[in-house]
Amino acid sequence: MSEASLDHTLRIFRAVGEETRLRIMVLLARGELTVTELTQILGQSQPRVSRHIKILAEAGVVERYPEGAWVFYRLQDMKPEMAVLEKSLALLKSSSDLIIARDRERLEQVRRARAELAASYFQESAAEWDSLRRLHLPESDVEQAMRDMLGTTRVEQFVDLGTGTGRMLIVFQDIYAQGVGFDLSREMLAVARARLEEAGVTHARIRQSDLFSLPLESGTADIVCIHQVLHFLSDPATAISSAKTLLKPGGRMLVADFASHELEFLRENHAHRRLGFSDAEVQGWAQGCGLDLVRSQTLAPGKSEKGKLTVKLWLLSLPQDKKVKSRRKADIHA
Repeated sequence: MSEASLDHTLRIFRAVGEETRLRIMVLLARGELTVTELTQILGQSQPRVSRHIKILAEAGVVERYPEGAWVFYRLQDMKPEMAVLEKSLALLKSSSDLIIARDRERLEQVRRARAELAASYFQESAAEWDSLRRLHLPESDVEQAMRDMLGTTRVEQFVDLGTGTGRMLIVFQDIYAQGVGFDLSREMLAVARARLEEAGVTHARIRQSDLFSLPLESGTADIVCIHQVLHFLSDPATAISSAKTLLKPGGRMLVADFASHELEFLRENHAHRRLGFSDAEVQGWAQGCGLDLVRSQTLAPGKSEKGKLTVKLWLLSLPQDKKVKSRRKADIHA
């Protein structure tokens, strides 16, 4: 190990070698958090938590991710020489230590509060859900672009995550044999069921479920659709990874959401947690869980449509198993 890398390693261990900062590291190992949320969990003042975060960021173990008026913090990817620290954090995440266990309980309280806020919003705005989508291009244009991206080849199973009003199950009803839409809000599910009945869609079902614990067998979906959902989530990367487990080898995931923007009122008034996403961010999530980014498309409003948002489409795919590929090549050359 060189002198430079030794200095860097010592700086990291000095940074994490303090109780509060180590607790912060353990919490961030479970997902992104804001300073306000860390303050609630740790029971310490915001200035003090901010100072600890600054030390961790300067040591290069915590990444600062500003977004509008909010700032999220997450762990940096651990370098090979930090394997010991990474293993220690993994063990502490499930530790029975009283302090760590208490932090874990408070983290769950914060997460429940997030979920309740989002559920409350959906319950209050279920009837207005479609009208909120008028902030971007006409829905028909977005839907046609999504259809063009997926094509018309018929598949066995289509899964819509965060189905909302069930619109995607209706739009793609002709390309799947079986469809299922998941949503956490019972009110939204009631709307979706009514919409499916009105559209005469009888080969799709609606189920209540959290996106992070889906009651569906792994490796069974040909297509997973995530339409205008990720910006409501605190951890969209984990949502993509969770959705990936549903895909068959060769299966595709279609993600539709906003490009990065600065309309802060959507966060304040409509429970948007993220203000859009970049291609690089989505590609990073895909690569992180073994998906390929096949294609992206930008659907920007016209010059005369000021204040409207740009919609992005991303088509991801789960690579075919190498053995399957080899067999197919053999069949072709036989």
